[in-house]
Amino acid sequence: MVVALSITAALGLFLWLGLPAMLRVFGLHPVYRGPVHRLPGGRALVITTSHATLGTSGKATGVFGSEMTAPYYAFLDAGMQVDVASIMGGGIPIEPDSFRWFLAAPSDKRYLRDPIFQAKVKASIKIDAIDFTSYDIVFMAGGWGAAYDLGTSAVLGEKITQAWAAGKVIGGVCHGPLGLLLATDSNGEPLVRGRRLTAVTDRQVRQLGITITPQHPERELRAAGALFESASALAEPFADLTVVDGRLVTGQNQNAGVETAQKMLLAAGGQPRP
Repeated sequence: MVVALSITAALGLFLWLGLPAMLRVFGLHPVYRGPVHRLPGGRALVITTSHATLGTSGKATGVFGSEMTAPYYAFLDAGMQVDVASIMGGGIPIEPDSFRWFLAAPSDKRYLRDPIFQAKVKASIKIDAIDFTSYDIVFMAGGWGAAYDLGTSAVLGEKITQAWAAGKVIGGVCHGPLGLLLATDSNGEPLVRGRRLTAVTDRQVRQLGITITPQHPERELRAAGALFESASALAEPFADLTVVDGRLVTGQNQNAGVETAQKMLLAAGGQPRP
């Protein structure tokens, strides 16, 4: 009995320590080794979904944790003031699975020790009340919830349009770039038309078996005229790509959060940090 318990405990310890490391090897939340930038005195806005359930299943969803936390800390550590907003304002729903012990990113763990950031998430600013042109960077986080409200928000589309016209850096990861769909350029054309970008792929949506959401980023962005790019992996959630097209910076999924934020900082005039 004692031997059996010891083997069980050892196996549990192996899984506890080994599974996160194994997922990192495959490509989940890769360690960013590129240039790190500072933009002291700058302002960044992180925008998330307000949608909290997956279809009619009642399953809790929302923003994918690291897609909000990784860019937030990249901007904060760059010396910027960082505000957190959502479509409806108030408490932001967070995808419960994204904080599971084997999926949580280092930025998620930092968030769980950060009462200031947590307070911002519990009382996020409604996008209607914000002047997007007062920010240097506007970042849209993803997660399944974003498939329900980012791409259909007329307010978000208009605010992104204004920020783009004012020369601001715009971007996002995963489902976040759906927030670009209703934005237009200075000619009144869809902002994404003819522009290079990336977001979560149709293949990843199929592999994860969550096809019930009303919008799928690759499908919608291609239909709007975007020049969609993506990387591939045997399991698509482990793929990783960041695409820069001038002031538009997008990341394919949760793996690209840090790199996308750093390239947005560079596009906004950030200087390399020693």
